[in-house]
Amino acid sequence: MTDTLDSAPAAAAGTPASVASVIRAPRGATRTAKSWGAEAAKRMLMNNLDPEVAERPDDLVVYGGTGRAARSWAAYEAIVRTLDELEPDETLLVQSGKPVGVFRTHEWAPRVLIANSNLVGDWATWPEFRRLEDLGLTMYGQMTAGSWIYIGTQGILQGTYETFAAVARSLGRASTGSATGSGASTGSATGSGASTGSATGSTIPADDLRGTLTLTAGCGGMGGAQPLAVTMNGGAVLIVDVDRTRLDRRVAHGYLDEVADDLDAAVARVTAARDAGEALSVGVEGNAAEIFPELLARGIRIDIVTDQTSAHDPLSYLPIGTAVADWQAEAARDPEDFTRRARESMAAHVRAMVGFQDAGAAVFDYGNSIRREAELGGYDRAFSFPGFVPAYIRPLFAEGKGPFRWVALSGDPEDIAKTDRAVAELFPEDAALHRWLRKAGEQVHFEGLPARICWLGYQERHLAGLRFNEMVASGELSGPIVIGRDHLDAGSVASPYRETEAMADGSDAIADWPLLNALLNTASGASWVSIHHGGGVGIGRSIHAGQVCVADGTALAAEKLARVLVNDPGTGVMRHVDAGYDRAREVAAERGLTVPMW
Repeated sequence: MTDTLDSAPAAAAGTPASVASVIRAPRGATRTAKSWGAEAAKRMLMNNLDPEVAERPDDLVVYGGTGRAARSWAAYEAIVRTLDELEPDETLLVQSGKPVGVFRTHEWAPRVLIANSNLVGDWATWPEFRRLEDLGLTMYGQMTAGSWIYIGTQGILQGTYETFAAVARSLGRASTGSATGSGASTGSATGSGASTGSATGSTIPADDLRGTLTLTAGCGGMGGAQPLAVTMNGGAVLIVDVDRTRLDRRVAHGYLDEVADDLDAAVARVTAARDAGEALSVGVEGNAAEIFPELLARGIRIDIVTDQTSAHDPLSYLPIGTAVADWQAEAARDPEDFTRRARESMAAHVRAMVGFQDAGAAVFDYGNSIRREAELGGYDRAFSFPGFVPAYIRPLFAEGKGPFRWVALSGDPEDIAKTDRAVAELFPEDAALHRWLRKAGEQVHFEGLPARICWLGYQERHLAGLRFNEMVASGELSGPIVIGRDHLDAGSVASPYRETEAMADGSDAIADWPLLNALLNTASGASWVSIHHGGGVGIGRSIHAGQVCVADGTALAAEKLARVLVNDPGTGVMRHVDAGYDRAREVAAERGLTVPMW
């Protein structure tokens, strides 16, 4: 059977009367769809638009300024209606947020296949994408917005936590003493082994940021993970955002400790915390393109500098001189001039970041394309500092290690507590994982459906998935578990400014790998699979794929989980073997992955 679905092509506007003003995913073990695969997809779509989760739910925007869950409200309604009617042997196709067809497949096939914002090479530019978007023909899906597996700020939190732990290790600080590392100093900025002031007399673990100060910007859906990730690693952090409401939201949700009234107060609070060796996060309202240069000019000692503003899309970055209240109107009135001014501001922002690096701070791009945008804005040293993946994360990718996330469809937080304990029991020797699970259980505020994330590698993820499935089958959990991941993963993305920057063999821009990942996950029995273009770095700069599985307690689910959760991270090991990484070769040999050599 083949159905063609007709939904309005217009871009998302106001919420129609037929859609509730507040969307919240159903909870519990009773489904309205005909399979848990379809029910899970529906609930996760709705969860993406829960006001606790989404940046601008009325506009269908989940995060990243423009990342939508569906193209229009009519398309959203059609998706939900179709998922409820979908047979267990049918597959729904979604083209850039619009449902376009239902096809008879089989029970092992995904219930949903999604493609978002994919453009042919010569047409893959922001102006052409916006022209097509204005015609209602496409939408920007970011990574997990348009693939319905965003779990709020926690979704990026552990990756951010792992990154800052790696930053701490890279500083090479001595374990004791009052001023540590090769760059010990009380001057305007520190060396790569930054001085930690007078409060670090006790032993400091290698992955602890105690006695350091991090400067960053962007406290929205993704960037909002940064302050908690730094404090969970023991450091002090100052985070800048142009929108005070974002900072206040992070305080309310426990991701940010406090918001200062002005820059002077913010600097006083974080420098005192750094010198005392205390973990503290402080937000301040302002434009990073102005505040970063100001802090550099003042000679404030900063140890670590990064950024997670929505720089991938110039229309989502506020230029100097534009008020937040005028942002959308000015961007819409003259997008080309707004882009020019945004890029000039990004150039000032990045120039200051390079200035901190020149003074000795550890500086890295956090995957938002700000270096390329600053270069387009006229700054020729924009790529003086590295991206976070080649600087800190690639050794993990070579092992197939990456973000493994799960969601309790029951809505019961106790289900997450039980699965946390199960994961800890499965990997008793992994001290870093235990530390994360303990801290997350104590400090992470759930947004929408209760969820958790941790980083697991090749031949590890399926053990957790199968255990969850057993817990559902036995009744230990009160409902099925959805298992997915970020698209920021070892083998699911080609992104030369982020995940595949500086590959050993120069294959940064080869996009065959994420396509193979999506095809393999489809063949292995994933519940839904997606292929996107653009992600967190912008149109023309990445191709990436996602997969989601459902542990519903059945024998069929167990068979699927055993394949998908081995094969999916296996493509990461395969990809890094092919690129020449020795550690990936070792992992493949140790864990039984066949990679033909020629």
